[in-house]
Amino acid sequence: MDKQALLSRLPSVDELLKSDDGLQWQQKYPRQLVIRAIRVVLNNLRETILEGSGREVDLIGIISRIGALVEELAGYSLKPCLNATGVVLHTNLGRSILSPEVIAHIAEVAGNYSNLEYDIEQGVRGKRYSHIKRLLSELTGAEDGIIVNNNAAAVLVCLAALAKGEEVIVSRGELVEIGGSFRIPDVMSGSGAILREVGTTNKTHTFDFEKAVTENTALLMKVHQSNFRMIGFTSDVTIEEMVSLGQKLKLPVMFDLGSGCLIDLKPYGIHIEPTVQEVVAAGADIVTFSGDKLLGGPQAGVIVGRRQLIEIIEKNPLIRAMRIDKMSLAALEATLMCYLDMDSVREKIPTLSMLLQRPEKIKARAKKVASMLMKRGALTDRANIEIVADVSQSGGGALAGIAFDTFAVAIAPMKMSVNDLERRLRLGNPPVIARIKEDRLILDMRTLLDKEVGALVKAVRAALA
Repeated sequence: MDKQALLSRLPSVDELLKSDDGLQWQQKYPRQLVIRAIRVVLNNLRETILEGSGREVDLIGIISRIGALVEELAGYSLKPCLNATGVVLHTNLGRSILSPEVIAHIAEVAGNYSNLEYDIEQGVRGKRYSHIKRLLSELTGAEDGIIVNNNAAAVLVCLAALAKGEEVIVSRGELVEIGGSFRIPDVMSGSGAILREVGTTNKTHTFDFEKAVTENTALLMKVHQSNFRMIGFTSDVTIEEMVSLGQKLKLPVMFDLGSGCLIDLKPYGIHIEPTVQEVVAAGADIVTFSGDKLLGGPQAGVIVGRRQLIEIIEKNPLIRAMRIDKMSLAALEATLMCYLDMDSVREKIPTLSMLLQRPEKIKARAKKVASMLMKRGALTDRANIEIVADVSQSGGGALAGIAFDTFAVAIAPMKMSVNDLERRLRLGNPPVIARIKEDRLILDMRTLLDKEVGALVKAVRAALA
């Protein structure tokens, strides 16, 4: 059949809209999305025919393609995924997940009017930061605190408020770059502060800082190394040493702590992560950290420290541009409330639960998933499935170099490549994000919630079918 004959057999947009399927689509989805899906499918078919690839017009196939496309167009772009990577603070997957109690508080605040910037007691306009200051002081030991929308913003506004046009001294070994090309030198430049590097990449001493101080020095700064560690012939200036020097020279000391841990991880064998409380107690004048890393809350940048400096930062014009919204504020307050009971916080904060859960609990989850996949011989002709010991990572620029023992379900497909299986799971509903190791698909059970087991099993069965 020639091209013109094939083109003439294509249904029109109007015919498809008035068909039984078209009427059903319009009852279920917005009309404009239905029209867009029809036009896209028809245009693709016309191009195929004109290129000489089309041989016949299949109306059933056209209806099926339109139905699939309109369903895709009507779905949300931002949607839940199953994290089977074992990376707890997976930046690409949204970092910390929130507890049901925190989510309930967000919904309550977002679904109603609130006293976001209203002082109920006085009946006058209030400040949104007042809702969080008491908790920040009580939990960290700092005199005062304020929050912005992320830790990069926290660093930027602190430098702009305290050191614009003046020098900030930083060790060369701490001029880090983390995910998303966030670089300390670039942030410092954007704030208007002047970077003064001291020491070498692997060794910096207190005297390096002291020799670099001039009349134009405004701040001594220490930066958490985030997602890397230096080992071997190295030394750095501790926060205690820097505070002592700052007091001697009458210069404030700022510590960009990054991950914002509020619980002591030493009992769990992790000795590289100082708590916010320890840094504040050491005398740091300003401490910044993230809300969605080890703290386990929403994206936010937290600034705590001396009240006099917090007040200066709070008055900086950048604060309004970087202010936190009401839903993030509600989430952060509810997360911090969990830390008032340190005995139960590990179970209340999902990030802490995942990081610190016992390997035997992870193994039990892996056994359950493997058993469900192999139930009554299912999938035995399509894949080899076994439980393997492996290691997980914290991710999110926190606890770099720390490997967490874990267990995973390893799948070696027989009738497709492991890359094809990974792709099918990633494009499924819900998407399952996994990793490939030694030609097997690895489903790490550390980051899978118990409530997600059924959905994961269903997704794997569908992908292997």
